[in-house]
Amino acid sequence: MEMNIHKHLLSCFTTVMISAASGYSYAQENDSSASLSFSGYVEVYYNDNLYRQPNHTQPAFMYAYNKTHELALNLGYIKASFQTGRVRANIALAAGSYMNANYAAEPGVLKNIYEADAGVKISGKSNLWIDAGVMPSHIGFESAAGKDCWTLTRSIAAESSPYFETGTRLSYTSRNNKWYLAVLLLNGWQRIEMTAGNNMPSFGHQVTFKPNDRLTLNSSSFIGSDKPDSAHQWRFFHDLYMQYQPGKAFGFIAGLDIGAAQKMKESRSYNCWYAPVIIGKYAMSDRSSVAIRAEYYRDKNGAVIATALPDGFGVFGYSVNYDLKIGAHALWRIEARGFSGKDNLFINDGIPVKNDLFFTTSLAVSL
Repeated sequence: MEMNIHKHLLSCFTTVMISAASGYSYAQENDSSASLSFSGYVEVYYNDNLYRQPNHTQPAFMYAYNKTHELALNLGYIKASFQTGRVRANIALAAGSYMNANYAAEPGVLKNIYEADAGVKISGKSNLWIDAGVMPSHIGFESAAGKDCWTLTRSIAAESSPYFETGTRLSYTSRNNKWYLAVLLLNGWQRIEMTAGNNMPSFGHQVTFKPNDRLTLNSSSFIGSDKPDSAHQWRFFHDLYMQYQPGKAFGFIAGLDIGAAQKMKESRSYNCWYAPVIIGKYAMSDRSSVAIRAEYYRDKNGAVIATALPDGFGVFGYSVNYDLKIGAHALWRIEARGFSGKDNLFINDGIPVKNDLFFTTSLAVSL
């Protein structure tokens, strides 16, 4: 039954694409707006964790900047982008500790695909697109590339939700650019290949409202499962955030993630988790800025972050970072970050402890 649903949904998307293409002749004229561009990004970092960690690795729930007491490459990629008025495509290959941690479940060369997607505009009058492939996640206000984020390291909420996704996206942007709407058919929760034995696709939505240059409101969701059909457990997840920039110098972001996962197949009982986060940023000049973050992540039953403790995962986090732009292409950052848990969730030289404190510095260069 689930396999038939999957085939039917894919058939519907294919039919839409074929119908749109047949109603709009792309071959009738050359598109003078066609462009091909190349870019690159390199970010190296060093973590100094005051609590000695095993195997030079940060706590297990951290997937970005997760090496400690060694100089490491977090993310380096080269990217090619093609764009016309009606067609677009991106391909990016990457390496680094971020890739090693987040793509560990992918086979072979798929471990190095940072992005690989293609899209077609299916309306001659509206900004309506269908894109398919490996794409950046539609969830959250943070991304893998540090240069695009207000803080050096990622929040626990970002680390515990998808950075990337694979599937098909139907999106619409209003003429005044105030509204962005998208629905997605996905291979699962941060996956390129679907889990073996899973024949049911996952689903998502995104609604972004920008009434002006100062305010952004976003709602994103995920509904699906990464379990085989024999043990199918639904996961329901919603991300809500607001970004407000009242002036040139100051801005803040407030976000809330809420999720629920079935305890077992066809169960009416759910394991729930939630994660509020707030970030404030102040620009002291065009070149330098500071940001402060406070966050909390609660996953009592280990739906996303599993622990061996009876009370599960509950951690308060805080950080402060300083950024300095060096020319037009480089960004140097330094951050102090701490975690505090109710139970002994962290390790200090082999001994479980309640707290963790570390300092991170990074240099990012955009090409």
